[in-house]
Amino acid sequence: MLTVTPTAIEAVKIIVPKGFADSRGVFCETYNHRRFVEYGVSFDFVQDNQSSSARAGTIRGLHFQSHPAAQDKLVRVLRGRILDVAVDLRRTSPTYGRWVAEELSADNGKQLLVPVGFAHGFCTLEPETLVLYKVTGYYAPAHDLGVAWNDPDLAIDWPVSADQAVLSEKDMQLPSFRSLPAYFE
Repeated sequence: MLTVTPTAIEAVKIIVPKGFADSRGVFCETYNHRRFVEYGVSFDFVQDNQSSSARAGTIRGLHFQSHPAAQDKLVRVLRGRILDVAVDLRRTSPTYGRWVAEELSADNGKQLLVPVGFAHGFCTLEPETLVLYKVTGYYAPAHDLGVAWNDPDLAIDWPVSADQAVLSEKDMQLPSFRSLPAYFE
């Protein structure tokens, strides 16, 4: 049992699997291919990625892979909380350049489905946050791309200021939204 709800950008979905609680705790089937297909979510995931962030205010992203190695992502939090963000990079989409954000946490059990054609990133809201995401394409360094997390044209409402954000060197060098070629038509 699960619920699948579109966000303000319909291609991005919030998925909440049902948990079953008893005196021992909670059991939850977080992914079942057959069940996801029944709910109209049909992807062939090939790789799981996990990130651990020691500090709140850690930004990872905004990342994507271009064709032929583009990836759909199913993101969830195992410990802590994040603000998860998806930015529409599909040039022909009516929501091109718009973004959606959702708080995912170990407690709320929400997962965010980020399809091909979107940049993805998140900000940790608690220290020691652990994030797991399934992807439909293998990591391909030649197609590993991104866009600046704090791009003024995107105007994402991050919960951390630029001077407080913790970023990798790579993420500090990502290009502006305006400078991106048309990766997704």
